[in-house]
Amino acid sequence: MDDCRRLTGPSLVWENTGAILDVLIHGKDMDAVLDCWHRQLNKLLEKIDWQHHAFTHRRFESGFNFLIAAPIDQLYSATMVLEAAWYFTSCELLNIEAEQPQDIVNAIQASIESEANAALLALQRAAELNSIDFLYDDDEVSVGHGEASLCWPVEEIPPASQVDWQSVHNLPVALITGTNGKSTSVRILDGIAKAAGHVAGVTSTDFVRVGDDVLDTGDYSGPGGARLLLRDKRLQVPFLEVARGGILRRGLPLRCAKAALVTNVARDHLGQYGINTLEALTEVKLVVAKGLTDDGVLVVNADDLSIRSYLQTLKQTPELCWFSLDRNHDLIRQQIKNKLKCCFTEQGKIVYFDGVLEQTVCNINEIPMTMNGAALHNVRNALGAVGVASAMGYNLEQIQSGLLRFNSDEKDNPGRLNSFKLKTGARVLVDFAHNAHSVAAVVDTVERMPARQKWALFGSAGDRSNDEIRAIAEGVCQMNPGHVVIVEVEKYLRGRESGEVSEIMKQACLDSGLKPDQIEFADSPLAGVKQAVSGMQAEDLGLFLVLSERDAVIEFVRGYG
Repeated sequence: MDDCRRLTGPSLVWENTGAILDVLIHGKDMDAVLDCWHRQLNKLLEKIDWQHHAFTHRRFESGFNFLIAAPIDQLYSATMVLEAAWYFTSCELLNIEAEQPQDIVNAIQASIESEANAALLALQRAAELNSIDFLYDDDEVSVGHGEASLCWPVEEIPPASQVDWQSVHNLPVALITGTNGKSTSVRILDGIAKAAGHVAGVTSTDFVRVGDDVLDTGDYSGPGGARLLLRDKRLQVPFLEVARGGILRRGLPLRCAKAALVTNVARDHLGQYGINTLEALTEVKLVVAKGLTDDGVLVVNADDLSIRSYLQTLKQTPELCWFSLDRNHDLIRQQIKNKLKCCFTEQGKIVYFDGVLEQTVCNINEIPMTMNGAALHNVRNALGAVGVASAMGYNLEQIQSGLLRFNSDEKDNPGRLNSFKLKTGARVLVDFAHNAHSVAAVVDTVERMPARQKWALFGSAGDRSNDEIRAIAEGVCQMNPGHVVIVEVEKYLRGRESGEVSEIMKQACLDSGLKPDQIEFADSPLAGVKQAVSGMQAEDLGLFLVLSERDAVIEFVRGYG
């Protein structure tokens, strides 16, 4: 057994609430394991008189995801059912006598009884009848969103008849996912909403924020961050970053989004929760489509082969808004021909087609975060944001105003291509790029920028494969740096020995053509940045990929200006 957890929203396999169990199989016939599992699960369900019999599975290369449906007041009990059934399955497969099977059954029955919450289920049913979103966790339950929401402690849920349903409603919500560009996209959309005079809120891997007020810092790209934001009474329009991990651990945070965006899909974090291939990861990202309302719009990247290929396998999709850097892309031409939404670039401009008219949003080089068009990944981020904002009802003037005000600096977009001019006349770019795909994007930007000599600073978390770590270093070397500083990221060794990741990266740099005297080492990002800037001269350009100590690094380079 690898992991077992509750599912509180639509997930990769289905849209039911319940629980999911990940198991790894070695040295056993997969079909025999599945048959045994079904037999033991059915036997257990009969013993505990479980009233919720829906269950299914997903097979992957080395195991299964087993799922069982359950109402929201039986999710912990559902995990116990899955774990117990797997225990009995394992005992049978390994010819081991199960210990105290009746005690296990009794414990599950006791959990079912203690977890039951009739008031919670009654409020959920009433919310559904009123077409109102219903959010719950161990401590609180709420209906509606933001300024039109009501929230109670789980122990103080009122009778549904006492709720003023006329005062409660849902807000237009956007879900944003992808391998890279998620945080930037929610921040651009936040800026567009502000330009329209709305109190916007965002969840992200960095913080939860309403207006200019940061509610909490940390990785809030899952349902927990969504609930924290959606219960804030100041909120008028929410933009939710939805990461792979949140989707696989808990499912989507809600089922009533007006728009969803998939920025791109690239190989990252494979080998977790039974997701081992790019194709499977693409399917995970596209789960956001399950969170859309019937009239919701899915905004997708036509330049991403994985997204295109997956969507073309589906018999039915929501309304699509494709975006591309190329107006002549087959999918863009097809959208225009069929009078369907799309967004693209043409002659240095961002253009949106609403199904009837083509409208020029603005010149690309007027958008600060594109660095005069050099940052193509941020041009794509702008295109995706235009598609989402349009789907949510923002007009051309509001979208243009938001884009033109959005800077690639530590205030508007911290850690994403932040640019600093040093007192030596050199320039530094600080970015959070941490996988081969994002590194390729920022390196592509740097390659388009003139410099006397280019410097690079980078490291990697230890929970990536050797090949993935090498790919990061090889990607940086594409910009032909004169000097590189490889940094240890002690905070993210994750099982590796100290210096192990740095050695892999050093060898990748040597194999890419760098000489030993071009490579330096540092024991932390901040120490490495100090080393690098001390050697940089006028007209030099440094790309610093900082995975930790970001605030300290930004403070240092700002003070060095």
